[in-house]
Amino acid sequence: MRKPHLALILLIDLIWAFNIVAIKISIEAIPPLIAVTLRYCIVLAVCLPWLRWLPGRMVAVLGTGLIAGALFMGVGALGFAAADNVSALAIAGQAGVPFSLILAVIFYKERIRWVRITGILLSFAGVGVLVFDPHIVDERLGLILTLIAALCWAIGNMLFRRLQGVFVLTIHGWLALVSIPVLAACSMIFEPGALAGVRDVPPHIWGWLAYSAIGASLIGHGGMTWLFQRYPVSTVSPLTLPTPLLSVIVAAVVFGNPITPIMVAGGLVTLTGIAIITLRTAQARDREEVK
Repeated sequence: MRKPHLALILLIDLIWAFNIVAIKISIEAIPPLIAVTLRYCIVLAVCLPWLRWLPGRMVAVLGTGLIAGALFMGVGALGFAAADNVSALAIAGQAGVPFSLILAVIFYKERIRWVRITGILLSFAGVGVLVFDPHIVDERLGLILTLIAALCWAIGNMLFRRLQGVFVLTIHGWLALVSIPVLAACSMIFEPGALAGVRDVPPHIWGWLAYSAIGASLIGHGGMTWLFQRYPVSTVSPLTLPTPLLSVIVAAVVFGNPITPIMVAGGLVTLTGIAIITLRTAQARDREEVK
């Protein structure tokens, strides 16, 4: 991999790691559902020039927008609002990887052997260990919501396969356009007065929302799509593995979240499982592309 491209993927790792700060600060200042709505408003504003009607794919666009957009982001934000220890959420959020593999086995009949099965078991076992940490015992609602969001992310990944070949900013533009009315309606129901309070959102909160929208969503996911178009999956995917570790470190430094022995143990078990799944799946996909 060329040095500028390696620098790009390491930058994306950092952007995603610091995004937990942006999310947590945003939802502490304003209600979570309206925070995600405003984030998608920024995404839509940036992507509007690339928004195009996609004949024959609009049903897939609608389904992807609802699940990978509104549901994933909305439930994820509620998880952050329900928890104080976002380090635990950063680890639990990695469950999207084994969820994706399980869905691929169910719906695409992908064959896996004992190595990746072991990776799945380790991934979930590590998250299970976190529940027994006294410092995280009160974060169970946040963990459950994060696991639901991770499942939505995995389903969204499956739906994204139907949108292959579509420009990434076009996809994100549609995700935003579909998600905004759904999230806004939910906010009106469950967060009375939140929409009326948008005009009073402080400038620094708009800055954090812009960071999530432009940095995490567009630069992060857009950059990864660009890299996958140029390098084998087995080259790119392993380079994203530092993200959860960086997220835990960032949360500990910024929010003072304790890093306990149980959290370290659970995190190591989970990340070991994620590493196994990521590396073996990347190798399998590369072999299929060669064929």
